[in-house]
Amino acid sequence: METVSPSSTSSLATAARFWEPRRIPYNAILAAVVVIWIVGTWPHFRGAMNLVDLLRLMVLAALANACYCAAYLVDLAMQRSRFVDTWLRSRWGLWLAGTAFAVLLEWYWIADEIYADFH
Repeated sequence: METVSPSSTSSLATAARFWEPRRIPYNAILAAVVVIWIVGTWPHFRGAMNLVDLLRLMVLAALANACYCAAYLVDLAMQRSRFVDTWLRSRWGLWLAGTAFAVLLEWYWIADEIYADFH
């Protein structure tokens, strides 16, 4: 395990080495939720299959990725704390909690805001 000192200039690189490879499964999980909704309720979402709504979906995907970057704020702060060794071993828990929160938020958003709009 790499220990990062508070004065280290590699904090951002250390964070990126952890978070960026996990961005792919994060996006895959969120995409799977969309696919589950579309397939599970298929004729209902047929009206959403147009360019405008697909562009809106792309904006929401970009916002989800912007929210993913919030983990960097926590990571960089923890790397500079006295708990750095524990943090580097357990930050996967933040990834799991953040991904689960994103899935719940996405599920709610689709069910309440999007599903209700298409008849």
